Amino acid sequence: PKAFLMDEPLSNLDAKLRVQMRTQIAALQRRLGTTTVYVTHDQVEAMTLGDRVVVMRGGVVQQIGTPQHLYDAPVNLFVAGFIGSPGMNFLGATLEEGALRTSLGDIPVDDRLRRGLERQDVPRELIVGLRPEDFEDAALVDDRRTGLTCTATVDVRESVGSDVYVHITEESGPAGPSELAELAADSGRADTGLQGHRIVARLRPETRAREGSPVELWIDTARIHVFDPATGANLTRPALAADG
Repeated sequence: PKAFLMDEPLSNLDAKLRVQMRTQIAALQRRLGTTTVYVTHDQVEAMTLGDRVVVMRGGVVQQIGTPQHLYDAPVNLFVAGFIGSPGMNFLGATLEEGALRTSLGDIPVDDRLRRGLERQDVPRELIVGLRPEDFEDAALVDDRRTGLTCTATVDVRESVGSDVYVHITEESGPAGPSELAELAADSGRADTGLQGHRIVARLRPETRAREGSPVELWIDTARIHVFDPATGANLTRPALAADG
């Protein structure tokens, strides 16, 4: 055949077999060189198997690009929250006096942010996106002159060997478009029964963060994304040629 269509072929397999079959499918596709259209709700499968990924929502294409491009420059809230594991954290923010004021602290508007925001008709109320990888235990950061340092209480600590995930509760989540509710429902965050808005940080295994204790976190603010709550558009996304 000139093309293969695979419609969620791994959905009924256990975790170990899914990883094994994902590798075998990738090797087979590269050996045959046949165009393959692979449909999946699993963003890990999309990122690892796809040369080009089409992110759809309700049958409407949201963005097309390489996996890395979708991770680095998501076009809107939905793509930003779908690509990445764990998913991107979202905070309500207010643009005041050259800074984005959030519940975790004030994020200065640097040149990159300023250029992105100046291209748009930016509202005063915004949504800031922070990936778990943008966090680190402040005690493990050599130079904290850049970025934002904040203190939070660890609700849940998960060690996976190479990384430690800490879950903290923010006072209130961002009020915004339906993308956020849809992403929360899809990821299962809406069904945990836990109160408050959850934030996940990925830390090095050397962290001393413990459940029920405060931890000082450092955030790499050079990597943040800023979204318009009315449209969901990424206001700081660079216009790269990889789209389309």
